[in-house]
Amino acid sequence: MKPEETAFYQFKLFPSKESSKGFIQAVADIEGKNYDRMLVIVEYEHFPRQAIYLPAMAEVVKLDIQKKGSKIAYIKGAGDEVGPNLEQIGYEVTYVDESNIHLLNLQDFDALVFGIMAFNNHTYLGDYNEKFLEYIENGGNVIVQYNNIRIGTKSPIILPYPIEFSGRSASVRVSVEDAEVRILKPDDEILNSPNKITIDDFNGWVQERGLYFPVSWDDHYQAVLSSNDPGENALDGGLLVAKYGKGYYIYTSYAWFRQLPAGVPGAYRIFANLISIGK
Repeated sequence: MKPEETAFYQFKLFPSKESSKGFIQAVADIEGKNYDRMLVIVEYEHFPRQAIYLPAMAEVVKLDIQKKGSKIAYIKGAGDEVGPNLEQIGYEVTYVDESNIHLLNLQDFDALVFGIMAFNNHTYLGDYNEKFLEYIENGGNVIVQYNNIRIGTKSPIILPYPIEFSGRSASVRVSVEDAEVRILKPDDEILNSPNKITIDDFNGWVQERGLYFPVSWDDHYQAVLSSNDPGENALDGGLLVAKYGKGYYIYTSYAWFRQLPAGVPGAYRIFANLISIGK
């Protein structure tokens, strides 16, 4: 490459037959000097603009993963890349917002997934709660990722049965990424089909286990997992599953929005089970 030149290259990569993880490193050779960093600009209103030079490297993962269902309706939340991550493992994702929600027949989808803090950010969702409940009742599968109750919601969270949340965010999170996870319902469908989930699927998680866990819930919900930071009380509300009519409702506070972009294999296997439940 010449100085200030832009070039595009395509490569074919062939992974191993087994499950594996690896890294792709990009290096530009310009006049005999190697450049192997990428420039990332971090810019928010609450602190000065920062420039960070990180290795020009991408992690790649070969997954042993089974799926049931293929079509997902996804309502994006805040800083949410879960939809594109699901596309990477073969799901057909339709992004839903205020402009198209009234046009969709939700029964066409295997799951309706709400991104993190969706109810904190979207005022229109409350107008469709009855439609969402009807979708579940008729056999649909709704997955709601965490919301921050402390800052308030712009729409009421869809709940087929009551769940109680705490406004004290520090006491209802698991901030240690390798904190112990305990399986409360080892025989539950969501941990066995189509992927058999074990404690090994919680290895290699990044930054945290989860946040804004519910503190109590109606008996219709099954609490499937438990975790807590060292020395703190157990938090059992990170993955709540309820049958409603012919379908299922799932509320989850585990940090899928961090694990999926980081390529954590177990997180993909578990999330595929959430989408597959009842199929």
